[in-house]
Amino acid sequence: MSAPPGSPAASSESAAAEELISIARIVRPQGRRGEVIAELLTDFPERFAKLDVALVKLSSGQISRLRLETSWFHQGRIVLKFAGCDSISQAEELRDAQLFVTREQLVELPLDTYYDFDLVDCEVVTTGGELIGRVTDVQRYGAAPLLAVQDEERREHLIPFVLSICLEIDISRKRITVNPPEGLLEL
Repeated sequence: MSAPPGSPAASSESAAAEELISIARIVRPQGRRGEVIAELLTDFPERFAKLDVALVKLSSGQISRLRLETSWFHQGRIVLKFAGCDSISQAEELRDAQLFVTREQLVELPLDTYYDFDLVDCEVVTTGGELIGRVTDVQRYGAAPLLAVQDEERREHLIPFVLSICLEIDISRKRITVNPPEGLLEL
């Protein structure tokens, strides 16, 4: 899909130029006027009301800046209308595209809360300095998130992400210091 001539929305971006965080995935066209419907991949859907330009990565891998004309929620998803996308066939070109924001556009979190992607790949060590492994995933089932930590022997340890166990979280150094209860690492 192309943006209107002379529009800043027509410029392409290099994927390596900036770290991008996915906030939505376009599922399919919606309606006849070029709208698309997207799955939300953000905990902050209100961000779309303030978003003027969206970074869109097409299924081909090309990243473009598209001007967002309007957005609204519909049955747990979001409907998006981009400038220059005025037909079903133009909207079809956006199928399976991802919408991104840059790290600078992230919603600021309260103290002692973290984005899951910031925790992934953190080194996990005990208070005694023993390496447990690296965080491969953050699982959210029940009361507290679990850090999935893979050790050097490729075993997975599930460590509750609570302040009583995870004593120090240093995202800039990609390091989490834990004081695991007796037996937790043997599970």
